[in-house]
Amino acid sequence: MKIEILRTSDDVAARAAQIIASDARNAVAARGRFVMAVSGGRTPWQMLRALANEEMPWANVHVIQVDERIAPAGDKDRNLTHLRESLLFHAPIPEQQIHAMPVEAEDLDQACRDYTTLLEGICGSPVVLDLAHLGLGPDGHTASLIPGDPVCGVHDAELALTGVYQNRRRMTLTYPVLNRSRHILWVVTGAEKAPMLPRLMRRDTSIPAGLISQDNATLLADAPAAAEIV
Repeated sequence: MKIEILRTSDDVAARAAQIIASDARNAVAARGRFVMAVSGGRTPWQMLRALANEEMPWANVHVIQVDERIAPAGDKDRNLTHLRESLLFHAPIPEQQIHAMPVEAEDLDQACRDYTTLLEGICGSPVVLDLAHLGLGPDGHTASLIPGDPVCGVHDAELALTGVYQNRRRMTLTYPVLNRSRHILWVVTGAEKAPMLPRLMRRDTSIPAGLISQDNATLLADAPAAAEIV
């Protein structure tokens, strides 16, 4: 795993945008499209705002969600709400190329299958993402792969549902599809992440984040998050 420690979360967001833009240009040149999966969080929204100012082949970019809370449209807890505000309102990406997880569906199990079919139509089968952006929770979770939740044991589906976590169930990409990504980009900021970052780096399999492949991964962290790295 490539590791870059930057001074502030703003620096991390800007550097992440540069990396994504470079990956996008290379992917479009090689395969005609770029598909990235995006997680939620304050720094990622800054990252996407910065991405709007990068040289991006927007007509050939598809954005999917790494995970999403089961909540109504427009809910402040929804990652999609912030994704639209930070990217769609600032970058010339066609709206139909931002693919929301169907968390408003009545049958959520069928919704997971439907989203998998959509991804297969964009990425092929099995689904291979060009880039998966991930964050790191203070409890070691990533995506919505939550410590102790049965979702961490799902290896026969691209998407799965979690139990209740922080008052919401969630829909999430699973380990198999994340680990097939051509590039995994970790964006880790904030002092509350400092105890978990060394565990991620040493592939501690007792935390969900430690089970993500590091073969084609880049870690960007700010100074507070990296405080316990020796």
